[in-house]
Amino acid sequence: MDCYKDFAHIYDELINKDIDYKSWVQTILKNCDELNVNRKDYLDMGCGTGNITELIAPRFICSWAVDLSYDMLTEAETKMRSKGIKVKFVCQDITQLNLNKKFDLITCCLDSTNYILEEEKLIGYFKGIYNHLKDDGIFIFDMNSYYKLATILGNNVYNYDDENVTYIWENFLDNDIVDMYLTFFVKHGQHYNRFDEEHSERAYKHEKICELLKSCDLQLVKVMNNYEEKIINDEAERITYVVKKCS
Repeated sequence: MDCYKDFAHIYDELINKDIDYKSWVQTILKNCDELNVNRKDYLDMGCGTGNITELIAPRFICSWAVDLSYDMLTEAETKMRSKGIKVKFVCQDITQLNLNKKFDLITCCLDSTNYILEEEKLIGYFKGIYNHLKDDGIFIFDMNSYYKLATILGNNVYNYDDENVTYIWENFLDNDIVDMYLTFFVKHGQHYNRFDEEHSERAYKHEKICELLKSCDLQLVKVMNNYEEKIINDEAERITYVVKKCS
């Protein structure tokens, strides 16, 4: 599946209308302070175009960012260079993380973890976190909830239209996996160029995530409803986890 290729160039235009990155980062840094995390080494996994990286990297001495898409990394690197932010970018599968370095803070935001469709690979992902996390470090990640993927996105069709971009988004749910088919029409001069994207996310139940974290010697410190200090309920759409190594 070839994700985030042509989409990388219009990603920020679309996503920034829905995501309050500054608020998310405030919550992440607040948790760092509460848990006395050293602000030396930072890693952003599934960094995309670097919207989270951009806001957190200046608060740390050394920052790295990983993504599987060369196109997204190119967008992120261009963005950081234009703002004078130093980040080491690596194209790598987050389920096979191998950086030979440990970090004080690791993040993986905007449901990148849901893109891991197989439980065996999810375990590999959590083990990679364990191996790259300092003893006093923390890992903060979020996931689309089982409720959101199975009930809200599920077998539904969405569309979006403005002056420059139009898209149709069709979803098909089968065995806890939502296959997403997106058709974009992007304006270039007097014409619109079409491209298609296919994405898949798996709906994991909260209890299963807690079980797998524990099996990988990762301790759940806190669970939040989205990035707010609110208790999750059955209709929470995004669950945010704060994790550290088991002592």
